[in-house]
Amino acid sequence: MTRAAIAIALVSLFALSSCANTANGLAADGRQASNALDESTHRILKAGAN
Repeated sequence: MTRAAIAIALVSLFALSSCANTANGLAADGRQASNALDESTHRILKAGAN
């Protein structure tokens, strides 16, 4: 392999790993938002039942 091909391969790997980290972060944020919404909904329904 030439140096250019190795450099391109390394840059591609870094870019793909960055995308994976971003996707994992978005998934975690989505789960946290969903949990917060569920908790607030339960609090509202509980307050309305009293």
